[in-house]
Amino acid sequence: TLRTNMQSRALILVVLAAIASIAAARSAAASHILVASETQCNELKTSIGAAADPVAAFAEAAKEHSTCPSGKQGGSLGTFGPGQMVPEFDKVVFSGELNTVLGPVKTQFGHHLILITERTD
Repeated sequence: TLRTNMQSRALILVVLAAIASIAAARSAAASHILVASETQCNELKTSIGAAADPVAAFAEAAKEHSTCPSGKQGGSLGTFGPGQMVPEFDKVVFSGELNTVLGPVKTQFGHHLILITERTD
């Protein structure tokens, strides 16, 4: 009946709104370094890990080596939600340890080192 159809549509809209609000509640802030080779990625990771201040070293390495325009800002990608980045990147950002250099992570763009600075679940 017409009333049942309207109730079903209303229920679907409520469920979709709930899913959207849950997805919007999750977010992360991260920086990355994008390079062409896994070898270079590993070399940078070793160098950053040996630094007295790995976070500052990460930003400097991004400025010097990253092929992504975000490198100029120390690799900062700002805050983003699930699904806004390629799947391989998303998987690491929404499950990896905070304030730790992660990677190499291979995507269609190249090889990334990732530094997750905050995340809300």
